[in-house]
Amino acid sequence: MLYHVRSYVQKKQRHITTFDDPQRVGDQWTFVALDPDTKLIPSYLIGKRDLPTAIRFMKDLSGRLANRVQISSDALKAYVEATERAFGMEVDYGQVVKYYEAEPVGPGRYSPPHVVDAERKAIMGNPNVCDICTSHVERQNLTMRMQMRRFTRLTNAFSKKLENLKAAVALHFAHYNFVRVHGALRMTPAMKAGITDHIWNVSELIN
Repeated sequence: MLYHVRSYVQKKQRHITTFDDPQRVGDQWTFVALDPDTKLIPSYLIGKRDLPTAIRFMKDLSGRLANRVQISSDALKAYVEATERAFGMEVDYGQVVKYYEAEPVGPGRYSPPHVVDAERKAIMGNPNVCDICTSHVERQNLTMRMQMRRFTRLTNAFSKKLENLKAAVALHFAHYNFVRVHGALRMTPAMKAGITDHIWNVSELIN
C-alpha cells in the first residue's frame, strides 16, 4: 500500500519567495509503502509531490521486492507512470478514488472534507479488486502524526532544515520496523517479515 503525508520545512508553501530554494523549503511529502500483512515499511522517500519524486520512490520500492506484488494507492496521477517505469508489467496495481462532499473552505474548518464515496479501480496487471485498499497505510499516517511532532497539524512544530526532517523520519521508521512492538502482531514488523529474530534495543538501533 502506498501513501504520502504532507509536512513543511522552514515555511509554508504560500510563503515561499523568489529568494528561496523551492526544493528545500515549503511543502515536503513523505511517500510511504506499507506491507499490510507484516506492517513493515520497506521503503519511504521525502520530496515534492511530483512525478520525479514518485518515480524515485517506486524504483526504490521495486528494488527491495523479490516477488510480484499487488499495490494499492490513492488517485495521485504520478503513481501510474511511476509504477509502470519501476515495475513494467510485473505488478498488479489498483487505486482507491475517493469523492468528497462539497464544503466551504475557510478559517473555521480544521478537518478535511468528509468522504461520501470511494471507488476501486484496476490500473495495471490483474489486481484483486477486493484487496485494493489504503486503510492500513492511512492508519500509518496517523501513527506518523502522533509520534513525530513535526507532522502534527496546526502547530509551530515544523522542521527548520530539510536534513532535520529526513533524520527524524529515518529514525521513526527504523524504530517502527525494528523496536516498536505492533499491537496486533505482538512483535515488531521486522520480526513478522523474517528480517530479524528479536526486538532491537536502543543500542542496536543507534548502531
